[in-house]
Amino acid sequence: MTDNNVKKMIGKVFNDIADAMETGQFSNRVRVGITSYGSEHGVDNVVKGAEIAQSRDSSIEVVLIGPKVDSPLTQVVVENEEEGYKKMEELLDSGELDAAVTMHYSFPIGVSTVGRVITPGRGREMYIATTTGTSSPHRVEAMVRNGIYGIIAAKAMGVENPTVGILNVDGARQVERALKELDKNGYKINFTESLRADGGCVMRGNDLLAGVPDVMITDTLTGNILIKVFSSFTTGGDYESIGYGYGPGIGEDYDRTILILSRASGIPVVANAISYGGSLAKGKVMNVAKDEFEKVNKAKFKEILKSLTKDTAKEDNDEEVTAPPKETVTGTIAGVDIMELEDAVKVLWKNGLYAESGMGCTGPIIMVNDTKLEKATDILAKSGYITKESTVC
Repeated sequence: MTDNNVKKMIGKVFNDIADAMETGQFSNRVRVGITSYGSEHGVDNVVKGAEIAQSRDSSIEVVLIGPKVDSPLTQVVVENEEEGYKKMEELLDSGELDAAVTMHYSFPIGVSTVGRVITPGRGREMYIATTTGTSSPHRVEAMVRNGIYGIIAAKAMGVENPTVGILNVDGARQVERALKELDKNGYKINFTESLRADGGCVMRGNDLLAGVPDVMITDTLTGNILIKVFSSFTTGGDYESIGYGYGPGIGEDYDRTILILSRASGIPVVANAISYGGSLAKGKVMNVAKDEFEKVNKAKFKEILKSLTKDTAKEDNDEEVTAPPKETVTGTIAGVDIMELEDAVKVLWKNGLYAESGMGCTGPIIMVNDTKLEKATDILAKSGYITKESTVC
């Protein structure tokens, strides 16, 4: 950072103080940095996006971190991408920046990013939780954490009681059970309903396109693919033109507001990501995160996560279990995770009920005789394979 740039940033701080002394109010202006090295579309792509973000929102000050360029924006000059990351972290940690946007950044385990997209079906904004990073090495635990991270991002953006849906991927039903247990324990979650006739909070592709939930929970790899598709489906994939980028890294006790862009992000997404960062800073996302983690931990969050990663199975299903006599199975029960489907069938066999596994239009199902549907549902609920709210098809 050159002496002139240091003086310029310090001067702006003193101007803010002078304005506050004169008006009696401190400015709500926030400073958002962006690193300009690393884009597949060149430094100029980032600079133009930054200038657009600055021109449309006087409540933020955009700071470029990269090579010296011809721009009216405040600049912190660095020699390369690695130096840019270090300077960005330094400015965040010192409080000179309130948020920062960058590319290809490595978060610690436990932190992942909440993307923000505009869905093509209804033009709604939707938060995809999450899109980069690793919330946990354990898939289901990661998705449960992702849900909390998505709620935090949405609340910081002013969505007071965000609706939540779970994408129908492997582990979705286990995630549903865990989140509903949190809800039962006092951490209230506003579960949404699928737009399809069968409803439920497990979301299908239709719900993605329409943007049914405010927060869509998924595993990070799927979320990464989704945000790439939502961002560039009109351009052929090499230029992301829609949406707000991959979002802020959120995690318990993580104290930097760093948002991620793809190297393929174009000018509009660069501009939107900076605006997203500014809004999160104004919404005090770190304070929101602290409050939400306090609430969720009171609802036995840690205990629920620990139960998801135990090595012990719900039942000892290694033993040989003989199926009862075969009978007509036209009653169907949804809600069992695909990874636990065969174990759930064995539990019913063990209890004297004939059952088969199958695949329905919304995912895995267990089929039993119509006359034994209620009994089978009770057994599966007591064994932890479904919740009482699971759909009977």
